[in-house]
Amino acid sequence: MSKPPEVDAAQMRARYPDVFERPAAARLATPAMIVAAFAIFIYGLVDLDFSPSRLFNGLSQLGWISMMMIPPDPGSSLPLYLKAMGETLSIALLGTTLAALFALPVSLFAARNVVPSKLLRFPVRRLLDSIRGVDTLIWALVWINVVGLGPFAGVLAIAVSDFGAFGKLFSEAIEGADQKQVEGIRASGGSALHEIRFGLLPQVLPVIAGQVLYFIESNTRSATIIGIVGAGGIGLQLAEQIRVLEWQKVSFLILMILVAVAAIDFISGKLRFAIIGRRAVA
Repeated sequence: MSKPPEVDAAQMRARYPDVFERPAAARLATPAMIVAAFAIFIYGLVDLDFSPSRLFNGLSQLGWISMMMIPPDPGSSLPLYLKAMGETLSIALLGTTLAALFALPVSLFAARNVVPSKLLRFPVRRLLDSIRGVDTLIWALVWINVVGLGPFAGVLAIAVSDFGAFGKLFSEAIEGADQKQVEGIRASGGSALHEIRFGLLPQVLPVIAGQVLYFIESNTRSATIIGIVGAGGIGLQLAEQIRVLEWQKVSFLILMILVAVAAIDFISGKLRFAIIGRRAVA
């Protein structure tokens, strides 16, 4: 068996100087970033008044609250809680649907392969970024002051918040579509609207439907949270029961939320697989 050829170290150094003689700045960059991140972490703990003793002392209070939650009991309020859960699901479904319906046409103006002009795409993309940058809870507080307390404010909050997110996701799906179908329609004399209707939308609609189903599941949790600030639904009932220390009712409401989210997760997952198809496992 022949020996492998000997490697000339001097020749390798001359050929690859960046590997053997890295600048000091490059060698110190990673340790410096680790030290800086650790320093920021420590500063955050100190600035936020983190106290392990307070945390351990509060564990006994947490244990007491957990014992008070057993067994979950809605009392005589079960019909009210079921109605509130229906409100929460309606807020999530209606808000997500409205956001998707309004975002789809706007996302066409943010897609590079539909609007080639960067000058026209830029304001649309920045509008979507601005809307998406504000959390759903903030939108809920805004709409509560505009239209008052209740589920209508929750629907508007989810619709506006998801409008920005859907606009970005839909435009990215449109940009990732195969252009061969569009080119075929253009070659056969189709107009720009024909290219979108018959070339782009059939490709992206299954992806869009899957994204909408996922957001419906996610917005069920969001609708619960914004209900706490007065946007109706099960979150409002949960906040009231916590305020009056009715821990058995609180645990029952939490179980209702968990069951509802799990059921919607299961149903939306089945629908997504039916629309998009189950991905092959490599």
